[in-house]
Amino acid sequence: MGVKWTREQEQVIRLRGKNLLVSAAAGSGKTAVLVERILSLVTDPDHPIDVDELLIVTFTRAAAGEMRERVDNIVGFGSESIWVSTFHSSCVRILRRYIEALGYGKSFSIYDGDDQRTLMKQVFHLLNVDTKQFKER
Repeated sequence: MGVKWTREQEQVIRLRGKNLLVSAAAGSGKTAVLVERILSLVTDPDHPIDVDELLIVTFTRAAAGEMRERVDNIVGFGSESIWVSTFHSSCVRILRRYIEALGYGKSFSIYDGDDQRTLMKQVFHLLNVDTKQFKER
């Protein structure tokens, strides 16, 4: 017996168009619904979507990893051309590819919170900023 989808889940799976944002609570079946949607898009007998037209972004590495594994299992050959990643890694990938169009070089770093605080402490020290009055955050 197949999966019993809710009306909302069925709408997500069957909706056609270029872009879709799925936002729902944890444990609500988002990943399963998105995987089913991908399957329906690439196997649509009337208008199949080429896998290199798909971009799937999530908030966490764990979710991206799970999605990647499921997509690989359903799509098989060609699944490596589908972008499945976190928002952060997708943005970094785009920046690495196109940063020169913005007038910057390809050699750049993205700092996490700890790196940012360390840098600001160094800047405050060089500028003799009172760290009791201004915090590095």
